[in-house]
Amino acid sequence: MANRKRIIPIIAIIVIAGLVWFGKQWWYGRAHESTDNAQVDGHLIPVLAKVGGYVDAVTVQENDSVKEGQILVRIDSSEYAVRLQQANAELAAARAGAGASSGAGGQAQAQVAAAAGQEGALQSQIVAARAARDKAVADLGRMRELAAKQIVSSQQLDAAVAASDAAAANLQALERSAGAAGATVASAEAGVKLAQARLAGADAAVANAKLQLEYTRVAAPASGIVSKKQVEVGQLVQAGQPLMTIVSDTGTYITANFKETQLGDIRVGEPVDIDVDAYGCTATGKVESVSAATGAKFALLPPDNATGNFTKVVQRIPVRIAVVKTCSATQPLRPGMSVNVHVATK
Repeated sequence: MANRKRIIPIIAIIVIAGLVWFGKQWWYGRAHESTDNAQVDGHLIPVLAKVGGYVDAVTVQENDSVKEGQILVRIDSSEYAVRLQQANAELAAARAGAGASSGAGGQAQAQVAAAAGQEGALQSQIVAARAARDKAVADLGRMRELAAKQIVSSQQLDAAVAASDAAAANLQALERSAGAAGATVASAEAGVKLAQARLAGADAAVANAKLQLEYTRVAAPASGIVSKKQVEVGQLVQAGQPLMTIVSDTGTYITANFKETQLGDIRVGEPVDIDVDAYGCTATGKVESVSAATGAKFALLPPDNATGNFTKVVQRIPVRIAVVKTCSATQPLRPGMSVNVHVATK
């Protein structure tokens, strides 16, 4: 009897505590949407080889911390150095041809200047020849009038006719020469343009060779932790081949897959409590965005509900949560960690 009297208050306390706990949970649930289908995500940045070749050195190991711009891998650069020397030689030749070297005129430009000078001289001669022809034509006219009056002899008239024909022939010859000189100028100008185009191409080739040589030093694209290292000294790598992955030390966020029935009250900017399974602590965050489609729509084989065997399943929609405050500096959130999230909707 005495034992029963002691047990009854204990049971009552347990029942009351249970009711209080369930009451708190019910009250908490009215103002929050929660899910345990959530994990930490972050930026996993692949480090790729931009050029091929044998690996001379690897300066980091798995799980090393690196800074942005730090050299991670060095690829044999001797072949790319030779290509740069060849490109520089071709650039020097193109500069000489286009007249781009300092203090010297290029061959194509010299040809243009010579042809233009010749054309100018011919134009001056054409002006003089045209004047001489006009004078010879006028003299011939006067001679014909005088010959008709028998003031001058036929021999003098023939001489005037010959002089007029010679002046006209000389003018025609000079005009043809001027036309040829003009064509020469046009051809020389085309040669200048071609030389300039070759110079631009040689410039681009040098810039490309410099880039290729620079790419033999593979640098970290961001600060973070080295993971999944797949390269060793002496290995032959190809352009585009993955060498390692860097887990960025910034930009960590939470992806929480809420049921579609929970999204009615979730809004961007609402505060979030994040329970981290690994540490048993609570971080804080806020809703950053809500996916435009369910996770099933991005699956490799999306469900087809038109096949006749439809079964209604509550879909999950990813919600991105920005981390405002982590647990502590010694408890970092690592991509892939499991968390529970609670969004305060009221």
